[in-house]
Amino acid sequence: MKELVTGFTGQDIVRADGNVRAIDPARLVGQRIEAIHTWGKHLLIETAEMVVRVHFLLFGTYRINEGREGKTPRLSIETAKGDVLNLYACQVKEIDRATYEAYDFSADVMSDSWDPKKARKKLRANPDMLACDALLDQDIFSGVGNIIKNEVLFRIRVHPLSTVGALPAPKLRALVEEARQYSFDFLEWKRQYVLKQHWLAHAKRTCPRCHIPFKKAHLGTSNRRSFYCENCQKRYI
Repeated sequence: MKELVTGFTGQDIVRADGNVRAIDPARLVGQRIEAIHTWGKHLLIETAEMVVRVHFLLFGTYRINEGREGKTPRLSIETAKGDVLNLYACQVKEIDRATYEAYDFSADVMSDSWDPKKARKKLRANPDMLACDALLDQDIFSGVGNIIKNEVLFRIRVHPLSTVGALPAPKLRALVEEARQYSFDFLEWKRQYVLKQHWLAHAKRTCPRCHIPFKKAHLGTSNRRSFYCENCQKRYI
């Protein structure tokens, strides 16, 4: 989406509507889109007068220059050039400038501003955090979701209930590096419609390394599904 919405920057909004209640979309009409940013599942639309934050939650979708049949967008924006951005099943709200400026784009694992050193520093500042929670912490790994969490931990052979502070330096570095690398792999495989073919752990029953059953449990404060091998994924505590 980040790539597809770049062209909206600098365009004037001539129509804005939808079933959104948190803002009056008519306020956007006549304004120029100064910038559009993505941060994990957040889309930030900045104009001179306001900043609109779109959170795609679990099931949010978008369409550019087309709609979803029978579906009313949460927010629909049309520009003077005729480009249309339709947003569905998402949360739309206005945020103040202080909140907007507080966004740390260096935490976005797919951003050019990504800073692995800062990610490692944040991890070291939370030694009691579980590895399964750390990867889902959007302030550290913005954009990483549950599938990536499971695949990264399996690839670096770390048990999801390991504590961040107990990880050896090489494992901590591997966790940060693999989170970014797998995110780019994820995108490429999704574009090729072969994503599931590359899953080694997520939603699998048997460990491909040890050929024993995977453990499946809802772990951590995030309480998200984890798939892991008790044999080859070491628990650091």
